[in-house]
Amino acid sequence: MVISVLKETKEHERRVALTPDLIKMLIKKGFEIVVESKAGETSYYKDEDYVAAGAKIVDKSQACASDIVLKVNAPTIQEIGLMRENTCSLSLLYGYTQPEVLDAFNARKISSFGLDAIPRISRAQKMDALSSQANLAGYKSVIMGSNALGKIFPLMMTAAGTITPAKVLIFGAGVAGLQAIATARRLGAVVEVTDVRPETKEQVESLGGRFLTVESEGVKIEGGYAKEVSSEFLAKQKQLIEDKIKDADLVITTALVVGKKSPILITKEMVGSMKNGSVIVDMAVEWGGNCELSQVNQTIVSNGVTIIGESNLPSLLPVNASQLYATNISTLLLHLANKDGYTFNLEDEITQGCLITYEGKTVHAFTNQILQKNN
Repeated sequence: MVISVLKETKEHERRVALTPDLIKMLIKKGFEIVVESKAGETSYYKDEDYVAAGAKIVDKSQACASDIVLKVNAPTIQEIGLMRENTCSLSLLYGYTQPEVLDAFNARKISSFGLDAIPRISRAQKMDALSSQANLAGYKSVIMGSNALGKIFPLMMTAAGTITPAKVLIFGAGVAGLQAIATARRLGAVVEVTDVRPETKEQVESLGGRFLTVESEGVKIEGGYAKEVSSEFLAKQKQLIEDKIKDADLVITTALVVGKKSPILITKEMVGSMKNGSVIVDMAVEWGGNCELSQVNQTIVSNGVTIIGESNLPSLLPVNASQLYATNISTLLLHLANKDGYTFNLEDEITQGCLITYEGKTVHAFTNQILQKNN
């Protein structure tokens, strides 16, 4: 079995799908590895590093002609056109956002697997690229926010006077939000967190954050996610946010809804109420944004408030992001194949959960559901 690593072509992308150490491991298991020239350059891995690990450096057309093609982002239409029929593609696919890519896969009967669709079950944790990358994004959001802020985070007592700690407000206590809490607390900030899921309160407090509670019974939770929120709850939460955001030095938003545009949590009016010199980092900007004013891949200033709209925070930490992603994708790869060929079982929960196209059809139920709604 020949596995290839393609160079990323998406704008602002610096990660690579496999790192040299993981290539050594796969070669020991009997795979042959080819890497597109300069695929690891922006992640600080040279072609020589891959060669030393046992891989062969090839051009794009040769890389695309492998048995299994690995990428961070979905292959382009051009790259799919260079692939052989009945091969496998593994990447962060988000197939419901780009039906033309799924059509191209199906035209060539390529089996495509989306790491963004890995089921959240214990035996798939090592394959969970969304969590590994969100962890880094949560850390980087605080670092970027603190860099843009004109004050320090910790309490500091000096002969010239006492500096009070910065106040950080975080929307969402998922993987990214929890890492943002931990990072801001390590830097000495006072951290407050809001989340519609009351069960996240314990996690927030265990990291030293203060959980902002909305007294209401209007939230229904299913599978760890909010499925229904009453108008009463939304009104109370809005009032709580409006009161807290006025005092915040740094606000970080992480709210995403799979298959839908991100909810607006910070309105233009809220931005106008914030302190001069405060900062917002909108981690959901790629999917529409949680702040009404944020712009993709731009940092703007509105009414004295800096709004950072970086769409690919993990890519700003390409060494670690690539290391973690390489572990995720290689673990999935070994679940699907060995040196002698494909071994995946269509009845397996992990395989079924992340297989998007197969034998000329889009077979992923959730992807089909979203595509039908959008048609």
